[in-house]
Amino acid sequence: MSWHEGYVTEIQYTHGFYRELTPALLRFVQLIRSVRSPSSSGRTSYCELGCGQGFSMNLLAAANPDIDFHANDFNPGQIAGARHLAFESGLTNVHFHESSFADFANAPNLPESFDIIALHGIYSWISEKNRKHIIDFVRDRLRPGGLVYVSYNTLPGWAAAMPLRRLMVERGRQIPGTIVDKIDGAIDFIGKMQAANGNYFAQTPTFAARLDKLKTAPRSYLAHEYMNADWAPEYFSDVAAHFGDAKVDYLGSAHLHDNLDALNLSAEMVEVLAAEKDPMARESLRDFMINQEFRRDVYTKGIIPLPLLNARQAWAETRFVLSTPRELIPLKVVSKRGEISLKEEIYAPILDFLANGPKTGAQMLAQPAIAALGWDNLQQALLVQIGMNNVQPCLPADKDKHRSRSTRSFNAAVMKRAELTSDLSSLASPVTGGGVTVERFHQLFISAIHQGRSDAPEWIWSLLEASGQRLLKDQKAMQTREEHLDDLRDRQKIFNEQRLPLYRQLGIV
Repeated sequence: MSWHEGYVTEIQYTHGFYRELTPALLRFVQLIRSVRSPSSSGRTSYCELGCGQGFSMNLLAAANPDIDFHANDFNPGQIAGARHLAFESGLTNVHFHESSFADFANAPNLPESFDIIALHGIYSWISEKNRKHIIDFVRDRLRPGGLVYVSYNTLPGWAAAMPLRRLMVERGRQIPGTIVDKIDGAIDFIGKMQAANGNYFAQTPTFAARLDKLKTAPRSYLAHEYMNADWAPEYFSDVAAHFGDAKVDYLGSAHLHDNLDALNLSAEMVEVLAAEKDPMARESLRDFMINQEFRRDVYTKGIIPLPLLNARQAWAETRFVLSTPRELIPLKVVSKRGEISLKEEIYAPILDFLANGPKTGAQMLAQPAIAALGWDNLQQALLVQIGMNNVQPCLPADKDKHRSRSTRSFNAAVMKRAELTSDLSSLASPVTGGGVTVERFHQLFISAIHQGRSDAPEWIWSLLEASGQRLLKDQKAMQTREEHLDDLRDRQKIFNEQRLPLYRQLGIV
């Protein structure tokens, strides 16, 4: 298996931004669990283990210039690409290391300890030996009071699909050609087995829907999700025990909705779980109740309780901002219990007030319509909307301009790439310290504003024409200049009305 140890390297990992890695969001998990962040007079240090393309680390380094970021990956192509984007963006506070988990602790110029250690989409897809290296690293390098974020495939949710993944790997090994050939051939063969009414396929209720998703999913995702030599979904209790060896305790979920029983559990489920007094055992049982497939856990090394009055003060001082246009936010949420309607009398006053720009909890409570809702309703409404990615917790306002200098340079590098491709779909916000999804043509409209271009559609059409790209209308490629300009002007109108005011509030424009 050579240096890659059975991990797929033939096809590059995706260039996504993974929101749960955002420092402000991880600190928010501490706040909702009433846990104090440790005080420190030095710079914060952040480490990502297995950074893939490194896009998240580059974006977060731009949005948090006062944090030092370090990240490793054993794939030299991905590290080279991450370093190139950092260079283009003028970032000096992010450092990418080409290193295995076994060797990373001895990497040159690595800090002795970190405030945050994160790994997203790694733990389930590596060998037991490498998981041990990660636990050792966390034990030795995480500062007291520090946070660990880890995501992983979870049992029992994956139990029914484990045979499907095994079929994908074993059939793929028999198919010659590229990794994409292997994936396509395996999916085709499994479809034939399903058509033959094999008992596993007929007796597994979720199989047909999962196979349909595989057929249309990006092959780069499927390669890394299904085709690695190592793949081990685990129960929460087992992962918690592993990280317990590193002296860290479970705090909560970075997927905020997982912290809200009202969105996930029926009254009957709540009653059963209430009888379990051990919080760790209850968390394990909860996974069975909702058939959890994927967890995004936050651990901490030493819990410092935050007294109620201090917690309320922290909420009052925290700013919040919309990350979705107000008119596009539905008053319903899709959860493990299905679609749940949200009470307009609670959510509308909060969202309407936030539509005017970032506001602190104290500023919200100063509004009579919001104060009348009560403290608990305000907290839960914010938690629900942040979990829906419609609202974001913000960093302190006094350093917005300081952060804007590095986000503008990073965003310019990303938007330059948007002239040719849609690979990078997030920009950095100096207000939230995180990323905001901005599709390709919105990036180009923003770039045109920054460049002072008076006719953005004409400029974008020139880019499309030079690269031989065409826009689609009714699933057909447009051909003429006039068609493209009409379409781009329609897009610009929607952008100006719905998105531009929001991007200004987020500090992107």
